[in-house]
Amino acid sequence: MTALTSPLDRLRWTLTDGLTLVGRELGRLRQEPGQIVAALVFPVIMVVLFGYVFGNAIQVPGGGDYREYLMPGLFAMVTFTAVQGVMGRMATDASRGVMDRFRSMPMARLAVPFGHSGADSLVGVPLLAAMVTTGLLVGWRPHHGLLPTAEAFALIMLLRYALSWVGVYLGLAVKDEQVADAMVPLFLPITMLSNAFVPTDGMPAWLRFIADWNPISALTAATRQLFGNPGAPSGDVAWPLAHPGATVLLWSAALLVVFVPLSLRAHTRTGR
Repeated sequence: MTALTSPLDRLRWTLTDGLTLVGRELGRLRQEPGQIVAALVFPVIMVVLFGYVFGNAIQVPGGGDYREYLMPGLFAMVTFTAVQGVMGRMATDASRGVMDRFRSMPMARLAVPFGHSGADSLVGVPLLAAMVTTGLLVGWRPHHGLLPTAEAFALIMLLRYALSWVGVYLGLAVKDEQVADAMVPLFLPITMLSNAFVPTDGMPAWLRFIADWNPISALTAATRQLFGNPGAPSGDVAWPLAHPGATVLLWSAALLVVFVPLSLRAHTRTGR
């Protein structure tokens, strides 16, 4: 690419290289079927564990079936796994010298991060489908029709894409697959500290504030509202839960604005 290349040509070049990297990531997953199987089994385990083991001990606000209350929270929890999945793959490539080989090639700088985030979004589709199938089998249903249901799934995929860029940056920052693996348990409290599994009403005020502003809580509240499931926010609630759809959009935009440039900078600097 020369200095005379137009911005449109640069964008086209980035997209072409990025799609090539998306194909590479999908090919790598096909060679590691164990990861795919584990990712598909995980939602089933979570539904059984929380829906049947803990479900009878938890009261749904306003009444209703706990498994219907639970499914939007599990959708949000699985969405957050984009961070750890992309972080692990980026750190693996960095520690094994794959990134250095990519930098030596005539490739757009943003292509590698774009490829990882794009591949994760594509992988997220069958994961979401497995989650939906599991939910339908245990009695979960969307009750508000096709359009609100499609809006809920669009919010899920949007936030997943934004979170994948957080994973891109963290993977480039740690640059070690063992460190990335050790960080995975640290993400569990983020998903648990939300309204995904239990209402936030019983939490201490300071903890409830954190939970209410958690993007997982916003996504859970928005999907409960759109699906027509129990536990949708009502009454005097924090602003993110009173406007959950708008909050998810704001969180997604903020994450992309912050972490796309940070990821590009980290990808450039690690090659020096």
